[in-house]
Amino acid sequence: MKGYWGLPEETARAVRDGWYFTGDMGYKDEENYYYIVDRAKDMIITGGENVYSLEVEQVLSAHPAVLECAVFGVPDDRWGEAVKACVVLNAPDAARAEDILSFAQQRLANYKTPKTIDIVAELPRSGAGKILKRALRDQFWTEKGKLIN
Repeated sequence: MKGYWGLPEETARAVRDGWYFTGDMGYKDEENYYYIVDRAKDMIITGGENVYSLEVEQVLSAHPAVLECAVFGVPDDRWGEAVKACVVLNAPDAARAEDILSFAQQRLANYKTPKTIDIVAELPRSGAGKILKRALRDQFWTEKGKLIN
């Protein structure tokens, strides 16, 4: 890759010394299998603990009423960030946020469980159809990192 068209700052962040840095985080196990766990910018740090949004999304997506979801961090005065989820249901009134939260609490450590779940009609998407977590996060963060919503 030579760079992003018309975005020299983005290119400088992504391409360093001829290497393309995707921002993906992963690990290699003892049998040399590689696993992608999340994007660095999507990791949530709550109370000093790292929460991978992908892990929480996989749990929420296992709920039979959930069509799709997005998990991200929002400002929290006590923990730095709190885990938040936006969920699209398979059908209107298929579940309540409390039902999905209870489902998650049974399957995740307390610090990984979303503190709040919003049920939404749809998630914001890019032209390529990718969920825009940035657009969701921007509803809750200002440049100074204070809660605005």
